[in-house]
Amino acid sequence: MSAVCVLAAMSMSATRAAAQSEQQFSSPDGHITVKVETTDGKPTYQVSLDNVVFVEKSPLGIETDFCNFTEGLTMEKCDVSTVTDEYSLRTIKQSHVNYEATQAVCHFSADKRRAMDIIFRVSNRDVAFRYNIYDTRNTKVCVVRSENSGFVMPAGTTTFLCPQSKPMTGFARTAPSYETSYTLDDETGKNGWGEGYTFPCLFKNADKGWVLISETGTDGSYVGCRLLNKGGNAYAIGFPQEGEGNGIGSTTPGMSLPAATPWRTITIGTTLANVVETTVPWDLVQPKYEASRDYTYGKGVWSWIIGMDPSCNYDEQRRYIDFAAAMGYRTVLIDALWDVQIGYEKIADLARYAKSRGVGIFLWYNSNGSWNDAPQSPKGKMDRSSVRRKEMAWMQQTGILGIKVDFFGSDKQPMMQLYEDILTDANDFGIQVIFHGCTLPRGWERMYPNYVASEAVLASENLHFGQGACDAEARNGATHTFIRNTVGSMDFGGSALNKRYNADNNSGTIRRTSDVYALATAVLFQSSVQHFALAPNNMTDAPAWAVQFMKDVPTTWDEVRYIDGYPGRYAIMARRCGDKWYLAGINADEKPLNVNIPLTVFDKKAKLDVYTDDTQLNGSLKTISMPKKQTFKATIPCNGAILIVNQ
Repeated sequence: MSAVCVLAAMSMSATRAAAQSEQQFSSPDGHITVKVETTDGKPTYQVSLDNVVFVEKSPLGIETDFCNFTEGLTMEKCDVSTVTDEYSLRTIKQSHVNYEATQAVCHFSADKRRAMDIIFRVSNRDVAFRYNIYDTRNTKVCVVRSENSGFVMPAGTTTFLCPQSKPMTGFARTAPSYETSYTLDDETGKNGWGEGYTFPCLFKNADKGWVLISETGTDGSYVGCRLLNKGGNAYAIGFPQEGEGNGIGSTTPGMSLPAATPWRTITIGTTLANVVETTVPWDLVQPKYEASRDYTYGKGVWSWIIGMDPSCNYDEQRRYIDFAAAMGYRTVLIDALWDVQIGYEKIADLARYAKSRGVGIFLWYNSNGSWNDAPQSPKGKMDRSSVRRKEMAWMQQTGILGIKVDFFGSDKQPMMQLYEDILTDANDFGIQVIFHGCTLPRGWERMYPNYVASEAVLASENLHFGQGACDAEARNGATHTFIRNTVGSMDFGGSALNKRYNADNNSGTIRRTSDVYALATAVLFQSSVQHFALAPNNMTDAPAWAVQFMKDVPTTWDEVRYIDGYPGRYAIMARRCGDKWYLAGINADEKPLNVNIPLTVFDKKAKLDVYTDDTQLNGSLKTISMPKKQTFKATIPCNGAILIVNQ
């Protein structure tokens, strides 16, 4: 089907400027350049940084059920302007953002009649684009059959990617859930396990720099997408798999016209600084509703990661409430099976007791209606509005602060609508939301004011389930810092101080990482609500300096700075809360990491608390004055870490 199909009612203005075959525009600082052109009627784009190509000439376009906007097109012109935005958001890596970008609205026609617009945004770190599709006299709705959006990487590119699971696999047929191990420094030309890759996707442009590809602005009007390899260095947007969610729902989104697709985002830089520091997932979206109350954030604990299902009983949860109060924490997360092992009446009693201790409660829920076999309860409470709102009214009356909803297993449009519906209803009752067994957040911290975080990563539960995950903990930590956590809040649930993942601390899987590593990940992993894998026994069996740090560390941040690192090998970054900087580094390499760490984030006269590990991973704390050269020479052992905090 050609692009002229049903566009007769969309004639271009007679005053339209002459068609252009090529248009070029740059970021505000002039370093990033995007070139858009049409060749034989097919639109393409190319991205360069300081005249070095980071994304080769790549296809654009979108195919709907009424028209194919990938060929037979002419670029009429691009309207170029500057856009700015300023916003504050406590739940992301940077509390206040001043956004500036070059915007180019490129108008495409078919047979001299309007076809679609492609909107580009180019900031000093990022390139983003999306499609605007318009209604015609006879077409008010459409189905998007496919996107032609491509990303062709330069020769010599290596990949850092997370394979997409096959649908209806894994625990209780709950995949895909964005919980697979990354392949690092791999060659291009592969397609994961045959199903492509989950966002975000990181590429290394030989020795020239880095490219992070993701998407943002996805809500119930579209599907969550993945990245498919099309052979060699070519990648493209892919829609969900047919079998996801037990086959329920179409893999293609339906839209009411006029409509805009989600944004495709490309972050580039000569180092990983732009990747770590980007705010593009939130720069391109707007809040969908007002917060129903002033939501608060902070630290919490949960028994399940150490004690598993048996720990979900009244007495143990009361003990964890006392533990949270002793730590000065805000919440306790009560995980699966609370409805049958504690009961609604006793939960209300726990909520009253927690309130008396200055602590609130998050409750776990199964999302399930009919899309997988996950048996944990409560279930059948989140999949339908009438039941969900009745449950949330009970939560509001009981004083429950938030929910953790699990086991989604699909990126199809009905599931994206369910995410949005849960968030919207929860806000009506003043409830915060964490998602697990779920998709990647796509700008949701700004879009939904009561959204907190998503798992969408191989998280801490795997440390309990298998020694292999413990053995690879530092490697994964040095990976998530540069990929998954760069685009959205990550509910990892880690920072354990137990030596073993078991309530008795004498059996179960063995933690390979140091206590300083546990503290460092409380800084490296960003989420405004953190439920740490601490246990009441840590008050006496963990080092006093470690417990004190975990009492003091914030969960909301004003700024982030990349210091050094390489995905899967080591990571060093700094976060600021108020006037206090926390510089954290971890090492996953077998050999000790010898590094001179710049201390330029700190005041020259600062007193610094320095947490380090010896070769046996025994941690210690000392206080030093700022060195004259404002650097700190450190040796970080494998599975160890360093932390530097100004007093």
